[in-house]
Order: sequence, then structure tokens, then C-alpha cells
Amino acid sequence: MPYNVSFIPLGCAKNQVNCEQMMATVQHAGHNVVLSPEGADVAVVNTCGFLASACEEAIDNILEMAELKKEGKLKKIIVTGCMAQRYKDDVLHELPEVDAVLGTGSYGEIARAVDEVMAPGGLRPCYMGDIQNCVQGGARILSTPSWYAYLRIAEGCDNCCAYCVIPRLRGHYRSRPMNELLDEASELASAGVKELIVIAQDITRYGTDLNGKHQLAALLRELCKLDFHWIRLHYLYPDDITDELIDTIAQEEKIVPYLDIPIQHCNDDILKAMNRRDTKESIRKVFHDLRARIPGLVLRTSIIAGLPGEGEKEFEELCDFLREEKIERAGVFPFSPEEGTKAATMEHVPMEEAQRRTELLVDVQSDIIDEYNESVLGDVREVLCEGWSEEAQSFVGRSYAESVDIDGKIYFSAERDIMAGEFVNVRLTGTMDGELTGEAVE
Repeated sequence: MPYNVSFIPLGCAKNQVNCEQMMATVQHAGHNVVLSPEGADVAVVNTCGFLASACEEAIDNILEMAELKKEGKLKKIIVTGCMAQRYKDDVLHELPEVDAVLGTGSYGEIARAVDEVMAPGGLRPCYMGDIQNCVQGGARILSTPSWYAYLRIAEGCDNCCAYCVIPRLRGHYRSRPMNELLDEASELASAGVKELIVIAQDITRYGTDLNGKHQLAALLRELCKLDFHWIRLHYLYPDDITDELIDTIAQEEKIVPYLDIPIQHCNDDILKAMNRRDTKESIRKVFHDLRARIPGLVLRTSIIAGLPGEGEKEFEELCDFLREEKIERAGVFPFSPEEGTKAATMEHVPMEEAQRRTELLVDVQSDIIDEYNESVLGDVREVLCEGWSEEAQSFVGRSYAESVDIDGKIYFSAERDIMAGEFVNVRLTGTMDGELTGEAVE
């Protein structure tokens, strides 16, 4: 019997791909994928479990589904993903409204779980498959707008940073075979995807687990042969950025000069304690080499304030580093001592102080963004239109310098209707609340 199944994706783009695969699996099994959980037979909450705050968001969503269930507007709730993997017992014991739990090694069991929770008899399945050997590929139902899509090239992580639980939730680093990736990418291009966003926990490591060699540059050259307009890269680790990769990014016109390189900090002692392989000078050298060889490069990074070992001196060093390097985009987060990590056992500042430092870093970064925005006024940028903003009463889109969801937008006027998914040249003329504005030029 076909059931109506709704999916609630939480967390990162890699999690979103898992959700798209589950949607395809459920549909292939004969069920209907529906947008709203209200009125559905089953709601699947695909959770993030990277930080305590992400788990709190997941629990809030589960409780919202539980309220629908109580009101008779939803029959069953299935919890999947990283929080399910990390806190399986807690979910089963503390959330009696949940009817099934699937870990990160068991996404392929989703159709089976739907059938079991809907069958008479009250089964409460719990699947925790091998996270080291689960299938990575498979059919997807895209949940993104038609003009962009993600290509996840690997699963897991071997970096083992002291503050991070990802290896415990996703397993060791496992690259997908290149021919499998090219087949999937070809399907995306044929479906009309214009911006391909290449993702993994660490894309620079791609291929090293297969034959000991870095293969990202070779993969990118093959992807550039397909009918994409832009190819965007998330995330690159500084110490694995090779000369071949830099040359490929510089030479291939489809690869946008925008690189997301998480550094987390710049102090050498903190980096070493957090099991990062970089030093401040090695990070600085990578940034300088990239800027020298890739014209118009926009850098993005992630910073954690209040890491173990960070006193006022180390914090000021971090602020100075950001001012000196003028990294155009940065996500700044307070340190969260995650259960089971080495960093959680180390001495660190209270959460309130970490939050205060986060806000100060955001202020530093805001000045850098304002300076960057001022420097590009008058430039003409190719912009991917993403529709019309009723609030701003203008078209809205992104250039190569703005990635999906995490960066700002460009608001622009035009003398004709611009379709969502259409590329248009925009002259940048001003700013609005830290975001760029402009006018389309033909």
C-alpha cells in the first residue's frame, strides 16, 4: 500500500543529499513524497548532530511532529541522520513519540522502515548499519531549485580534529569512484543544473584513500567537460591544496574563484592542540599563493572562538590575523565542548566568554566585508538570478562571490523580467545592510 511520506532535512548540504536519496528510495518503493508533514502518513526528520545546538534544533522539529501526531494530523515519525547515530538510545527512551530510528549507515533502510512503522502490530525498528561500508551513491530527488545541485564526492573524515565528532558519526574518509561521480554529474547537467556545488567534509583529500594520490584536480577537469556554467568547491583543507589543484582552478573557467577553506584558528599552539596540521605561517602562505595565482579570488573560512588554550592574547592574535588577511567571508562560531571529543576535556573559557568573543570577531569580519563591498562598486558581475524579492522590490541573485545560504545576495533592478535560473550581467552600484545592490546591464 502506498503511503504519503514527508521529509524534513536539517543540517548541512551533505545531509541534504542523504535526504534526497531517501526520497528517491521511498518513491521507488511505490510511496508518495509530499511536501508538508501535516496530513502525511509518515514524517522523516533527517537530523544533524554535529553540535549540541543542532541536536536542540532536531529535538524541536521532532516535538513539532509529535504535536501533529497528537492532533491526528500525522501517523508516524522516523528520525534519521547524525543525531540518531550519536544519541540512538536517548531518542528511543526520551522521545516515545518517535516510531523508528535510522543511523547514518542505514539510510537505505528507509522504505523498509516506512512499511514497518505503518504495519499493524506497532513495530519500532532501529537500524544502525555499518557507517564504514554504507552505499554512498544512488538515485536522488533534488530538493534544491532547478539551477543548482550538490555533488557529494566522499563520505566521512580522517582529519580527527580534537573538537569534532564527525568521524564518529560518518566514519573514515571514503572517496566515491570517479566514474560513478561523473555519471551522477552528467545526469545533473542533463537535468538543467547550472551550478554544481562539489561537497565533502574535505574535498582536497579526494582519491587519496583509493590509490594514495590526490585526484580532486583530475575530477574537476572531467566535471568541467560537462554542461555546467559554474562549479563551486566546499570545503578545502589548507595543507592538502596542491599546486596541480591551484593550477586547475585558475585555468578552468567554469570553476568559480571562490574557495571555502576552514582554518578554525591561527595560533600555532591552539592548532596543534586541536590536532590541526597547519601553522599560522602555512595558512598565510596558502592564502597568498592562491591570491597570487587565481585572479579575483574570494576566500571563505570558518573560525571558532574560545577554543581550549585561547586567552586574550591568542584571541587578539586571531583578530589581527583576520584584519591582515582580509578574508572576504567567514562564519564565526563559539566553541562548543562536544561530548566524546578530546577538546571537551580541555580547559576552556565559559560559553558566555566564547559568545562574547564570537560577537567581537563578527564585528571585525563585518568591517572586512564592508571594505570588500566598497572595493567592487562599479564592477560588472555575472549574476545567477534566483527570483524576485517582494521585500526589497527587486530581483535577487548571487555572483561567483556568494555561495548558497551562507553568504549574502545581490539585489538588482532590470528593465525586463529576469527568470529565476537565468544569468545576467549586473553593475554593482551600492550596498544595503551589508549586501550588494546593482542594475542589470545588457
